[in-house]
Amino acid sequence: MSPWFTWLTPAIPLLLPWLVRDGSGMVQATVCSRWDRSVGLDDRGLSQEGEVVIGGLIPFHNLPPAPDLSFSQPPDLQACVNFQEEPLQWAHALVFAVDEINRNPFLLPGVRLGYRILDSCNQHPWSLRGALSLVSGGDIRCETTEISNLKSQPPSDCPVPLVIGDASSTQTIILARTLGPLSVPVISYQASCGCLSDRQEFPNFFRTIPSDVYQALTMARLTWLLGWTWVGAIAVDNDYGRLAIQVFEEEIRGTGVCLAFFETLNRANLVRDVKRAADTVQASTARVILVFLWYTDMGALLLELGRRNVTDRQFLASEAWSTSGQLLRNPALFKVAQGVVGVAIRSAPIPGFEAHLRSLNPSRRPGDVLLKELWETVFGCSPGAAHGHGTSLLPSPLPPTPSVSLPHTPPPTSSSPRPLLASCSGAETLEGIQSPFTDTSQLRITYNVYLAVYAAAHALHSLLSCPQRHSPTWGSSFTCSLPYNISPAELLQHLNQVNFTTTLGEPFYFRGADVPAVYDLVNWQATPQGLFKLVTIGRVDGSNLLINQSAIQWNTGSNTVPVSVCSDSCPPGTRVARKKGEPVCCFDCISCSEGEVSNTTGSLQCDRCPLEFWSNSHRTACIPRQLEFLSFNDVMGVTLTTVAVCGAVATVAVFVFFVYHRNTPLVRANNSELSFLLLLSLKLCFLCSLVFIGRPSVWACRIRQAAFGVIFVLCLSCLLVKTIVVLAVFRSARPGAGQLMRCFGPVQQRGSVFLFTSVQVIICAVWLSVSPPLPYRDLGVKGSKVILECEVGSVVGFSLVLGYIGLLASLCLLLAFLARKLPDNFNEAKLITFSMLIFCAVWISFVPAYISSPGKYADAVEIFAILASSFGLLLCIFAPKCYIILLRPERNTKKHMMSK
Repeated sequence: MSPWFTWLTPAIPLLLPWLVRDGSGMVQATVCSRWDRSVGLDDRGLSQEGEVVIGGLIPFHNLPPAPDLSFSQPPDLQACVNFQEEPLQWAHALVFAVDEINRNPFLLPGVRLGYRILDSCNQHPWSLRGALSLVSGGDIRCETTEISNLKSQPPSDCPVPLVIGDASSTQTIILARTLGPLSVPVISYQASCGCLSDRQEFPNFFRTIPSDVYQALTMARLTWLLGWTWVGAIAVDNDYGRLAIQVFEEEIRGTGVCLAFFETLNRANLVRDVKRAADTVQASTARVILVFLWYTDMGALLLELGRRNVTDRQFLASEAWSTSGQLLRNPALFKVAQGVVGVAIRSAPIPGFEAHLRSLNPSRRPGDVLLKELWETVFGCSPGAAHGHGTSLLPSPLPPTPSVSLPHTPPPTSSSPRPLLASCSGAETLEGIQSPFTDTSQLRITYNVYLAVYAAAHALHSLLSCPQRHSPTWGSSFTCSLPYNISPAELLQHLNQVNFTTTLGEPFYFRGADVPAVYDLVNWQATPQGLFKLVTIGRVDGSNLLINQSAIQWNTGSNTVPVSVCSDSCPPGTRVARKKGEPVCCFDCISCSEGEVSNTTGSLQCDRCPLEFWSNSHRTACIPRQLEFLSFNDVMGVTLTTVAVCGAVATVAVFVFFVYHRNTPLVRANNSELSFLLLLSLKLCFLCSLVFIGRPSVWACRIRQAAFGVIFVLCLSCLLVKTIVVLAVFRSARPGAGQLMRCFGPVQQRGSVFLFTSVQVIICAVWLSVSPPLPYRDLGVKGSKVILECEVGSVVGFSLVLGYIGLLASLCLLLAFLARKLPDNFNEAKLITFSMLIFCAVWISFVPAYISSPGKYADAVEIFAILASSFGLLLCIFAPKCYIILLRPERNTKKHMMSK
């Protein structure tokens, strides 16, 4: 059964003295009866008489005694066990500060300060009982004293107006709430819970340690600064731990940092909780662990992790254990705790304090029970044993009962006999002794206690030296309150206005309950002796964080920052893809799509490139798109150019060949003038295809379509006139048709060709003047290229050009088809029919192919149509004639031509 059920009995019964008036109007102090049966608890501390006595609560011991479960007597509190050296140093900082103030002629002149320091045992029953004992006057009964003369010396057991303590946030919360209705100020030197900053809930609370809010913010900033996005957290199961982790989570929200796990430890179930937390740490992929624990609890956790050989974790330590001497001096933690980085209470020197500590010995302070316990710890002997004080000053053992203890630090119990210590004189000196009590190299909590005493002293000075709080003579030498008539409520108001300069030259003041946040950043670095040394690596002053990363020794033993991420950062060229149901720190990396880039590590999205740019192969940068057009350099352009040139050369060759044989019957019979004009137009058809190759420009776009339309109409006009001439010749052979041939003489033929061609020229002229073709950059096509092409401009104009060509071709095909069976040895109408069939087939298939082909392929389709139709005309019309002239000269005679 837990011993905590005992806290109600000693806490409630401490009743304060009540002031009553007798019949004569005199004020009398009457003492009520007490229910508190705790024996000797008020004697286990430090005290000094004074006109003003300030109270203190310090955990000299940290383990409660074994509880009495027999229920044979009313429950009460017994003295705690497991003496600690460092808290005794804190207590003597209070003693040293009081002695300094009493010697200071300018601070509380004429007023002697005293103190009463009790053991809080680091447990709330003892802490609350001690606080109530301080504010009620303690175990000594006040005698009924008439206080008619206000200048009479007050009794020594009057309640303290102020309490300095406690060390734990949980205990301090209880104290502040309990003493709040009495307006008794509470100044804590180590209670850092952010909840205590609430002035409405805790109007009587002050502290000389920064709030945990700033500590948690600092840890969050360190985590973000060092690139840790996957962090575990372990905290004590109370306000200190839970609220600190809550602040940490709020600060990292939206920064990409996630908590991999959160475990809590309860001292009542420490063994079980330590095993559970160790299981979680061992199974987690997080390599950085944030820890808000008391140093004894952290020691148990580190030992468990060391037993499991979990030595690759980097710990972020809170101020509660980051500077613990017990942990630093424990060789069993060397492998598991190497490289700890922690936030520590700022360290500051106290001049003369070390000399004060080393001058202490029990022979000079025979009534100091705590100093005798220190001697037993440091020297292993019991001072004063020869003088009848016994062999040990530890509390007497209780009846045999089960004990409640922490792992690795078992408290003494009745079942384990107390060892007898050798006696010593108590005159031994602490000079040259190295112990946590005499170590003043880094005064942290000790300096906070020192500041708390000075804050109380300045508030008392302000209260005792001013006639009226709002008068112009504030701070004058006149007194308005007597030392033994101090009102805690009055003192509380003056504490809110404390503002002085410390011995270090730094300003000190309260902002509400808090002081400005100042921390040291420390690092546990290995020494050749297999222990740790504490190295300061940075400082936090308000919102300014200064850290020397090169001076840090990490858990790996090197200066390389360890990595703790759930997923590796996405490299440039990829983006983060969240995993469903997973924290934001766990993600996949997906490559950016074409046309999108990401040039930073861990990019959440890919950015689309501007229109004229495209992503490179790695998707890390936008590069200008390549211009794509049908050029003379690519394979397609070279091929088409070669075919076009070959067609033009062939046409020239045929032209030369016909000129050479111009007097032969075959050439003369086939209207040599129109044949030469047709060859010339075919040559231009082959050459005009070259205009479609090359970078489109304004003039190239205009010339190519106009030239194509006019030249093809010229070619078709020649064929049409030749067909009409063939029909006219055969019609003229009939009786009465001689006049028909005169209507189609050479002049009329040339005029007809000119007329048919002029129509196309007019269409092209209107088209080019109204809405001409222009160069166009097609950016809508997905890809790394910009298609540079000629936009037709007016679709109507382009349709009219093609339609007129189709009209002439259809008319020519129809007439040639009608004249194909006219009796003649060489009927040219047959050849024109075949050529027109090829021409129409090519251009009918051209229209859908042209519309569906993108970019340069559309130009290639048009060039192919031009070349195919031109070769069709050249081969179908002139190849048979060349064949007869070269290979069948017997058929190239007038006789043969005239025969039927």
